[in-house]
Amino acid sequence: MPIQPPSENELREIARAHQMELTADEVKSLGTSVSAQLRVFEKIEAGRPEARGSVMRYPTRQDLGRPDRKDDPLNAIVRRCLVTGAPSGKLKGKRIGLKDSVCVAGIQVSGGSHVLQGYTADQDATIVERMLDAGAQIVAMLNMDDFALSGDGRTSAYGPVLNPHRQEYCTGGSSCGSGASLYYDSIDITIGTDQGGSIRIPSSWCGVVGLKPSYGLVPYTGVMSIDPSLDHVGPMARSVSDVALAMDVIAGRDPLDQRQLHDLPKIEYTRNLAAGTKGKRLAIVREGFSQPGGEDDVNDAVKSAVATLEKVGARAEEVSIPEHTGASDLLFAIIPEGMMRLMQTGLVSTHHGGLYNPSLAEFYGNHYPARANQEASTVKFMAVLGEFAARRFHGQLYAKAQNARAALRAKYDDVLKRFDALVMPTTPMKPFRIDAQAPYSMITNTAPFNMTGHPGLSVPCALSGGLPVGMMLIGRHLDDATLLQVGYAFEQSGDWRKR
Repeated sequence: MPIQPPSENELREIARAHQMELTADEVKSLGTSVSAQLRVFEKIEAGRPEARGSVMRYPTRQDLGRPDRKDDPLNAIVRRCLVTGAPSGKLKGKRIGLKDSVCVAGIQVSGGSHVLQGYTADQDATIVERMLDAGAQIVAMLNMDDFALSGDGRTSAYGPVLNPHRQEYCTGGSSCGSGASLYYDSIDITIGTDQGGSIRIPSSWCGVVGLKPSYGLVPYTGVMSIDPSLDHVGPMARSVSDVALAMDVIAGRDPLDQRQLHDLPKIEYTRNLAAGTKGKRLAIVREGFSQPGGEDDVNDAVKSAVATLEKVGARAEEVSIPEHTGASDLLFAIIPEGMMRLMQTGLVSTHHGGLYNPSLAEFYGNHYPARANQEASTVKFMAVLGEFAARRFHGQLYAKAQNARAALRAKYDDVLKRFDALVMPTTPMKPFRIDAQAPYSMITNTAPFNMTGHPGLSVPCALSGGLPVGMMLIGRHLDDATLLQVGYAFEQSGDWRKR
């Protein structure tokens, strides 16, 4: 279809948005040049990409729609589906639930937003291809905070997800459905994303296991982004062994993901899971236990968990990393501007050589203007703050925050030269009530490691007042296996639910 060229007034408006005033001659000259370029645009627009190859390999795909609340009392599921993978493999018999930001061809995906409701993906995320190749079944798209821009689980266009332990409490977000749905017998493993704690917070508050892998270890291709420099995608499950099993399948090099290193180790995370913790050195990070809003019972539970690990062979020592305090603040100089830029590009980002999703950009661009006012206040906040920062600081603030990451990473790395893992509460506090004000400090222990890219594992370690407490283990880059070994040893030492 021919593309209508811009009018002279439209050209002037576009130029003014870039602080340019066009003369009458410039308007005519630009109009001629732009009109000539539109022929190229039309050729590119006419060439629509085909779906990913796995759609042909696994054509059994059913979108079963949104369940009713009798079937989903926690409001954890956006839609049921059934995508059947290979007849055998490591994940044979495992039923997988995906955060509603992970694309599965033929299945609707909305990012928890009003804007994307009705969008059907036409490609599989790389991790979806890998899980299907390993024999998994994809059975659900899971509720999440609106565009993943919250940490409490309350902002979804589909309503809040309820905590499986006490339904009047928050699950944590943004991968809220990925945490709560693990209390359903029909789901074995879930996938979440994490840009500031969004796998680990709901893992902690729902009492499940969740791994934010090392940055770039698990390919993000086909998953909705916030800022590519912060994006992590990883598994959540009821046990460390199932998280390790998922990592066996989904981790590894993907040439379509620009976030990844060129060389990645191929590791079987389940192979040495039972290696034990004898001789493992654990650094108890003092500052992680003194964050604003921290609760004594949370600190005590994590210290008790460390004592359990010492009984099974680990050695623990308290250390101080002063830079940990306040490190999460850097996130707020990156996410708003990063998300604002992402929204400007139809959620597909720019300036990278990886795989793009044209249909997502098209759907978003066509529906955002009419639906933007329905978005959660967190989305509006990030868009406005990001635009303000860009106009006021011209990219300088974003650049400085990005540059600060290397020094912060080095501080943790210095400690990890002497220790195998850092230990602290996943969140300084237990879940808060759905009708209460969300504390910013829930991300103060998780967000620094999105900035540095270190792997982080949250393992449930106690119930206090009927609500779960999570212990977070942080490891060296690409040493996710050690975290899983330590987490498994703690899990096998005794059932925390009986405490």
